Amino acid sequence: MAAAMDWLPWSLMFLSLMYEASTFYVPGVAPINFHQNDPVEIKAVKLTSSRTQLPYEYYSLPFCQPREITYKAENLGEVLRGDRIVNTPFQVLMNSEKKCEVLCTKTNKPVTLSVEQSRLVAERITEDYYVHLIADNLPVATRLELYSNHDGDDKKKEKDVQFEHGYRLGFTDVNKIYLHNHLSFILYYHREDLEEDQEHTYRVVRFEVIPQSIRLEDLKTEEKSSCTLPEGTNSSPQEIDPTKENQLYFTYSVHWEESDIKWASRWDTYLTMSDVQIHWFSIINSVVVVFFLSGILSMIIIRTLRKDIANYNKEDDIEDTMEESGWKLVHGDVFRPPQYPMILSSLLGSGIQLFCMILIVIFVAMLGMLSPSSRGALMTTACFLFMFMGVFGGFSAGRLYRTLKGHRWKKGAFCTATLYPGVVFGICFILNCFIWGKHSSGAVPFPTMVALLCMWFGISLPLIYLGYYFGFRKQPYDNPVRTNQIPRQIPEQRWYMNRFVGILMAGILPFGAMFIELFFIFSAIWENQFYYLFGFLFLVFIILVVSCSQISIVMVYFQLCAEDYRWWWRNFLVSGGSAFYVLVYAIFYFVNKLDIVEFIPSLLYFGYTALMVLSFWLLTGTIGFYAAYMFVRKIYAAVKID
Repeated sequence: MAAAMDWLPWSLMFLSLMYEASTFYVPGVAPINFHQNDPVEIKAVKLTSSRTQLPYEYYSLPFCQPREITYKAENLGEVLRGDRIVNTPFQVLMNSEKKCEVLCTKTNKPVTLSVEQSRLVAERITEDYYVHLIADNLPVATRLELYSNHDGDDKKKEKDVQFEHGYRLGFTDVNKIYLHNHLSFILYYHREDLEEDQEHTYRVVRFEVIPQSIRLEDLKTEEKSSCTLPEGTNSSPQEIDPTKENQLYFTYSVHWEESDIKWASRWDTYLTMSDVQIHWFSIINSVVVVFFLSGILSMIIIRTLRKDIANYNKEDDIEDTMEESGWKLVHGDVFRPPQYPMILSSLLGSGIQLFCMILIVIFVAMLGMLSPSSRGALMTTACFLFMFMGVFGGFSAGRLYRTLKGHRWKKGAFCTATLYPGVVFGICFILNCFIWGKHSSGAVPFPTMVALLCMWFGISLPLIYLGYYFGFRKQPYDNPVRTNQIPRQIPEQRWYMNRFVGILMAGILPFGAMFIELFFIFSAIWENQFYYLFGFLFLVFIILVVSCSQISIVMVYFQLCAEDYRWWWRNFLVSGGSAFYVLVYAIFYFVNKLDIVEFIPSLLYFGYTALMVLSFWLLTGTIGFYAAYMFVRKIYAAVKID
């Protein structure tokens, strides 16, 4: 426990450093300097809803279109996220105000939505869709002002400003559906300090919108596409009746404000949308609990082991020792190869691949190089890293397969390259068919799917074969004791040695260390939030590795003490026990946090959750397996075997 307390101040200092690291801006991205009246392009990203989990591209709805629609060339991560970045007809000039401007028409005639278009717009509004726009790569946000104290004159002091990603497409009120057809853009600029006789340059540092619904009759249109907004609260909202044609205007206004925020800090507004204090408290609580538990477990196992080894190595009482029960009695069987060694080594190879990929991605993201401002960079990096880490996965799988007396290395390499990726690709393809059926932009296009297959068979497969070849040729792991020819009979096991009970017991500690972080990750995935605290995530990952290793060692020690030497598969399954709790938490999150009721969104949620649980089980199972394997080799090397 004293050791755990010594670690605490260092861990807190490490936390503070990593919190600072999480606010770094992306290295190598140059700011864009605008002059007075330079055009600032407003682009659309997509429409999203946490109720349906199906993103749609901007022009899937009858919004006003520019003369020529141009889609931005996107990276792999953006395509997989469902982003389809496209230009819009909004004309915004740097530091130039616009009171009210009509879109879609030069003759100031209202836009007519057909019955089919009206029905589609009404459906999207009832499904709580949000529209996501960007200006100079900054996403649009809606300001929310919350008051924590409504008493007296302290309202202004207690005002809490938060920002919501995007803006609501519309709203419903008393069974009527209303569309936000007027957008008030508020853009903030930072004026750059320059030498004399130089023209001032500006940088965009914030992009807000106030969406409004204004009835056709309340908007006064004038010449040259300008218009006049109704004063005060005299106007009525623009209703969309899904049973008939609807006429309306799409309008917008632009307001500029100077800001002290510098360009390098402009994302801070978007990244501080949740209560960081709760996050700090929860993470520190997890750190303290895990360090205490780790200290206690380490003390118990080291004390017990020292006592065991001392007893076994007494030369005086050899006969008494042999009569005792304990882990030494299975020394002739503990390294007996398990059933299906090829599948076991293949799964562990994929686990090593995942471990290397996750470690590098989190570390690089912690340094600020995969900030949310680099749209899609995180997913692109993860995909490519998983492919290139195949050489390490293949090497570890090949060496382990040879240690387990395997001979068919080519088949083993193919199994490693296709077993886990094949399951992932199969599930994603089936889910993608359902998304295609909904015409969502979240569906991976066919060329992208072909590109992913080419990466799998053109990069990952050859690298795994290369690693497997060298791993299989390398000297196998040196086991300290010989294996008997005849297997030892295993005594009847107690109820608590049951595999499922072991999974439940082994999964609690690692899950307890990371379940708070899991909430933030789930919010980022399913509720379109930004996840940015990679410093915290890196610390949690280290805690997860430590706790998985220690729990795995304890579980394999108890199993060997019960004279059950079939630890290979059991340890791999039990070490991944926290994946079971992740599944339970995912079901809890679905029931309590999300408002998903339709079949396809539910299928998507549980399909992708199944992939997350499978990957997490492979990751934690691999960490636990290698920790237990090192431990077993260490303890049997420490005792004298006659």
